[in-house]
Amino acid sequence: MTTRHGPRVLHLLRKHGPLTRGRLGALSGLSRTTLYDVVATLLDEGAVLASVPQAILRKRGRPAEVLALNPEAGHVLGIEFARDAVRVAAMDASHEIVGTAHEPHGVDVAWPVRVDLAWRLADALTGGTLRSDGVNGIGVGMAGPPERSSLLTVRHGGVAELVRERFGTRAPVDHAARLAALAETVWGAATGAQDVLYLRLSHDVGGGLVVAGRLHRGAHGTAGQFGHITVDADGAPCECGKTGCLETVASVGAVLNACRSVGGPAMDLPELEAALGSGDRTAHSVVARAGAQVGRVLADLCHAVGPDVIVVGGELVAACPAVMESIAHELASHAVRGPGPQPEVRSSGLGSFAAALGAVALHRQRTSPTSLRRLVEAGVVA
Repeated sequence: MTTRHGPRVLHLLRKHGPLTRGRLGALSGLSRTTLYDVVATLLDEGAVLASVPQAILRKRGRPAEVLALNPEAGHVLGIEFARDAVRVAAMDASHEIVGTAHEPHGVDVAWPVRVDLAWRLADALTGGTLRSDGVNGIGVGMAGPPERSSLLTVRHGGVAELVRERFGTRAPVDHAARLAALAETVWGAATGAQDVLYLRLSHDVGGGLVVAGRLHRGAHGTAGQFGHITVDADGAPCECGKTGCLETVASVGAVLNACRSVGGPAMDLPELEAALGSGDRTAHSVVARAGAQVGRVLADLCHAVGPDVIVVGGELVAACPAVMESIAHELASHAVRGPGPQPEVRSSGLGSFAAALGAVALHRQRTSPTSLRRLVEAGVVA
């Protein structure tokens, strides 16, 4: 969008339906000159159509032109290829999130099958418009190991090509956790914050930084690999090739393994959640220990980057919200207090769809300021 007022005009057309320029000016509060420029841009981009209804044509005088959203303008899609599921989010021409969808699959499912699944989910979300070239753009989020070799680049490039062939448009790819950081600042727990640190505790551990309102990737695209900060030099081996990384103590698998190693009942996340709910001391101790490690790492990161807000999400937080208490306590104990307020620690507001929504924002960062409350009311995010 080439104008900062465009999303406001598109939102009004979506909310109220076709409007005359006069009515649109009254609702938007924009001056006639500004509105003229905004509408001209939207017409040029094909996001808006202008017409004169037959009933108005039959009247005397200069006919009043009516503006409406172009139903053929297409959607922007966000796709997350997670470890065992595909998640899709769709945004329409008015920059409104119109829906999300997901479907689980086995961890060994081939990539062409995953891409086909993403296409079916997206086609259903957009009312079959994919069959008539109804896509304006796609962003893709993927989990992956740190860039210790060319493996990640090769895999991401291959998936991007599969998506391009299936959907007929280029699909930029980024780390899922990093995209989730962006989504949380647009629609989620950190809406409106300019400096945000996001950490995802999932089957892997990763995150992202939003600095001055923009996603920060670092000089070589490696920013946000918080899961590979060393917390115990003599600890367990990590997938990255090092030992004692945060991922070895705070990922879903690491917490479940720690629970089992001390005789705990948790064999999977639902069982761990049930054990916590029943007051099992072993389960609470394991989760608290993992949260303490996370809190200490976040304290060190705060000293380096100074965020306004810290958002923590992922399957571990969703199943074990008690981990947030340990994280917040340890962060408060270890962070050096400066002249300003301490960063707030919040649970993810977008849950499992954070990365898919972030992939939408990756393609088009200038979205309307839809709040989490409105997404929930619309049934987009549960």
